[in-house]
Amino acid sequence: MMQNRTRTFLSFAVLAAVAACSPDNSLSPSGAAAPNASVSSTGQAMQFLHARVCPGAVVGTARCHSWVRVDAKGAPMATTTPSGYGPADLTSAYSIAANSGAGQTIAIVDAYDDPNAENDVNVYRSQYGLPACTTANGCFKKINQSGGTSYPKANGSWAQEISLDLDMASAICPNCHILLVEASSNSFANLSAAVDQAAKTPGVVAISNSYGGSEYSSETTDEAHYNHPGIAVTVSSGDNGYGVEFPAASQYVTAVGGTHLTRSGTGWAETAWSGAGSGCSAYITKPSWQTDAGCARRTVADVSAVADPNTGVAVYDSYAYRGSSGWMVFGGTSVAAPIIASVYAVANNTSAITYGSYPYSHTASLHDVTSGSNGTCGGSYLCTAITGYDGPTGLGTPNGTGAF
Repeated sequence: MMQNRTRTFLSFAVLAAVAACSPDNSLSPSGAAAPNASVSSTGQAMQFLHARVCPGAVVGTARCHSWVRVDAKGAPMATTTPSGYGPADLTSAYSIAANSGAGQTIAIVDAYDDPNAENDVNVYRSQYGLPACTTANGCFKKINQSGGTSYPKANGSWAQEISLDLDMASAICPNCHILLVEASSNSFANLSAAVDQAAKTPGVVAISNSYGGSEYSSETTDEAHYNHPGIAVTVSSGDNGYGVEFPAASQYVTAVGGTHLTRSGTGWAETAWSGAGSGCSAYITKPSWQTDAGCARRTVADVSAVADPNTGVAVYDSYAYRGSSGWMVFGGTSVAAPIIASVYAVANNTSAITYGSYPYSHTASLHDVTSGSNGTCGGSYLCTAITGYDGPTGLGTPNGTGAF
């Protein structure tokens, strides 16, 4: 039987005053409108303001799926010491053995360059007593989408996303090697080229993708770039609530939804995060291992992990985007995707899995999330967490590595 994780769902109160203190267009490198922000209570009855890290994506491009805690002026709130969940919290919540993953390589695919990536991930690792992961010791490697070391232009939003992804891989799998593949831009063409490059790099067992954009008819062809048998490809499901994005819709990936994670006595409790993407793909064929009756095509998501920025994770970033440098608190399904990729790496089983099918036959090793919603869809499981499979949280969250 799956373990239930239920608690009272915390509603989001969007304040009218947010517009006055939302981040300005400097949070949006493309010059798009300022990110949305919202305020909600945490389990400790505190209120935080959050903003999207990346601007909205135009057709043919993707946005990163992360949120960052901001101050009253809308700037990312940086501190000298970490707050938010750290590695011990995450491995406890998901029953992952400490100091695991030796010999495995996780690839992180993101757009643009983070010049401080190697430094920052090692500040994070040092803070939590994790082994150093450097170019010098062979643990860390950064390449462009062609496999070279001529990196794309730097971008503050995506640098924060990169820091988040590297820190989550470190938290769950501290002994894994990390390959950072930086796409030339946030276009699907460049991001998918980076995925292909990651897949042909020797030793890579999992590829994490924390981005997405609106579905489009030719995604049925483009999803071939995520078809890499023997490698677990994870994709965040989105952070706009109910609705499907690509590449999470691909039948070749593990689509990762999001939860609100809190301590409950000596353990943990989760509900569906209201921002997690989910639903029925408009184009992608349903894989044989999905048997839910309410969607004739591919259903998103498959599994999930913490994503609510109000129960967010500690991340270190020194790129000084909008003057913010230091420890920050992040959320979004961008947190969940690298967590699940790292669980796959710890499980050391990717050579035996078929795309995202393995959790469907190993549900006893998942925490079932049974309450919460991410939008309106007529009361359907596609937007409401229920016992068993549902859209926002999929089959549930890791309870050890047995489902991966």
